[in-house]
Amino acid sequence: MLILTLRTDKELAEIGLYDSQNRLVYETWQAHRELAETIHKKIVAVLMERDVRLHQLQGVVAFKGPGSFTGLRIGLTVANALAYSLNIPVVSSAGDDWLMDGIERLLHDENEQVSLPEYGAAPNITKPKH
Repeated sequence: MLILTLRTDKELAEIGLYDSQNRLVYETWQAHRELAETIHKKIVAVLMERDVRLHQLQGVVAFKGPGSFTGLRIGLTVANALAYSLNIPVVSSAGDDWLMDGIERLLHDENEQVSLPEYGAAPNITKPKH
């Protein structure tokens, strides 16, 4: 099972490509405030490194938090959009073992349909200035 993994909760973002539990490619990059601009390029680069086409993916695992409000929203939106458009399962997980937990869940045919973030606290949204 070809699985794409995403972690976008902090300045150092992570992306991986797995064949079941075997790591094929794993990359981290300093995404910081450019995550929305770089994540798609990184997905393409990771897939190209192993000559894998997007339509060959069979599942997506994403880190769901807690972490950066914007980073989690971007990462989970990309994970959900990929899963929906490719008609493949998506799961999200938290904690130190998020990656292997998520992969195990996919291998046991779990599918969240839509993965939601866990921020760890209410988001701090600035009120508009009048």
